[in-house]
Amino acid sequence: MVDLLELFTHWEAGRSQSQIADSLNLDRKTVRKYTAPLVQRGLVPGGPPVGEQVWEQRIAQWFPQVVDRRLRQVTWPQIEAHRDYIVEQLGEGVTVATISQRLTDEHGLIASESSVRRWMNANLTEQVARHRASPPRPPVEPGSEAQIDYGALGSWVDPATDRRRTLWAFVMVLACSRLMFVHPVLRLDQTSWCASHVLAFEYFQGCVARLVPDNLKTGVDRPDLYDPRMNRAYAELASHYGVLPDPARVRKPKDKARVERAMPYVRDSFWRGRTFTSLQQIQQAAVVWCDEVANVRKHRSLDGATPRSVFDAVEAPALQPLPRNEFVLATWSVGKVGVDCHLKVGPALYSVPWRLIGQQLHARTAGGTVQILHENKVVATHIRLPRGRATDFEHYPPEKIAFHMRNPTWCRNEASKIGPATAAVIDELMEHTAIHRLRSAQGIIGLAGRPGIGPDRLEAACARALAVGDPRYRTIKGILAVHAEAPPAEPTAGAAADTPAFLRGPEQLLG
Repeated sequence: MVDLLELFTHWEAGRSQSQIADSLNLDRKTVRKYTAPLVQRGLVPGGPPVGEQVWEQRIAQWFPQVVDRRLRQVTWPQIEAHRDYIVEQLGEGVTVATISQRLTDEHGLIASESSVRRWMNANLTEQVARHRASPPRPPVEPGSEAQIDYGALGSWVDPATDRRRTLWAFVMVLACSRLMFVHPVLRLDQTSWCASHVLAFEYFQGCVARLVPDNLKTGVDRPDLYDPRMNRAYAELASHYGVLPDPARVRKPKDKARVERAMPYVRDSFWRGRTFTSLQQIQQAAVVWCDEVANVRKHRSLDGATPRSVFDAVEAPALQPLPRNEFVLATWSVGKVGVDCHLKVGPALYSVPWRLIGQQLHARTAGGTVQILHENKVVATHIRLPRGRATDFEHYPPEKIAFHMRNPTWCRNEASKIGPATAAVIDELMEHTAIHRLRSAQGIIGLAGRPGIGPDRLEAACARALAVGDPRYRTIKGILAVHAEAPPAEPTAGAAADTPAFLRGPEQLLG
């Protein structure tokens, strides 16, 4: 009743639902639920004050469960019967929500979670206080930890494209000195994630021993309390800089409270009420804001000192030096090899050995090179393409790529090994539109390997085809089929030789 009276007092003063939610630390859906009767009856704020007694009457009429004690009189004795079980569960560290769920599912209790909470707050004050007690975190050693998070800054209309984009802020805070680095980005991919880390290390001029990020996919593949599995790109970055990624527990914002608390400050102090013309200008302004505002303000947690002064005096000497070699940003992806022996990496396709068809492979893209790995071994390397297909024909079975491997140069070389006539036939075929006559040239050379033909007969057949002026595959194959590759016999001298065609000679007539 007291809470609702306060809510309606705020409403009566003309405050919006968002303002009421912020002031009373309520969800906006809760405010909307309790102000719904006002909207239904057409009541509007701004008139003369109604008075607390009138509001109590209205609340009793609109929300009788607030003043009806009968429900408590029925459910509380039922909850009391499970006192020992509730105390035991609280001692094991089980949350109130889970205790209520187990009472309902396993013990047949008919009571809401809110009723269980109210009973516990009224009857188990000491146990609830012990359960909720949260000791302060001990001081963090200089250079030992940095907390990282992404936070939405807001919507931004890009003047170049006239598109509304959501702008995100990568924020890294050194846990000891509270020195902050902010880098706005438009995409939350691996490249932005790793590039932001590199810029942060360069801004701090060193590396901390441990990174505490959130469990986002660009950094952590599988969250786990004891053995989290890092993303390959993030693991490469951590190995290069010699840092240990130690993700926060799932749904435990206190594990990185220093950066969580800084996100509203970044959003309000840096972003709101400002206009920018490009992403590059936003990123440059963020660095200036860190240098001139965020890192030189007096920090309450530092006893009034500034993060920059504490960093220079205590934490900067404790940071690990940056590596001599520049870190090469790499992007990892996973894909399945298709029947065409290609794997999709980004917008392009890259060939891999045919024995890996149907398997899941990892691809590493760094700079202008794409490496494809199977069981941590590189099986294919390609030049990075913006789009299209990169094919190495050696990745296919030999019988599948015979046409592609036997190019015009190969045909000329093989024909010269057979003989001059064969070489002349191939040269004539390859003289114009070689790519369209490549199949014919391959077929002619292939005749030499057929049973019963061999290079000698093919050479003779090519010579015969050149003699008749028809050096085609069909012609040469026909000559070989009828064994007509040998030159015709010379005519014999005599009367029969001078006899016109279709007439018999004297010896045939007399005979």
